[in-house]
Amino acid sequence: MASLPALSLLKGLLRRVLRITVLDGRIFIGTFVGTDQPLNVLLVNAEEFRIGEGENPNGRFVGQVMIPWKVVVKAEAQSSRRNNRNGYQPSTDIGYL
Repeated sequence: MASLPALSLLKGLLRRVLRITVLDGRIFIGTFVGTDQPLNVLLVNAEEFRIGEGENPNGRFVGQVMIPWKVVVKAEAQSSRRNNRNGYQPSTDIGYL
């Protein structure tokens, strides 16, 4: 059973914009709407970005996406205050691989 602090953290992230980096280098930015028991992350209104030479820097709209937690390298929540240039603050509370 999930601990109450972990559950509270997840509830606090609902409807917040997350930036998820996965093993193959892609970055997904979207609104967090939930997770399941194995911690797969569900984002809506999501965009996918591929960083690298020859890639489209504008990304592409993917809509709704489910990201398996086992491929997540980094998860960041958009800050309500501007901590850095892009508005995201790394959150070890969300998790690193």
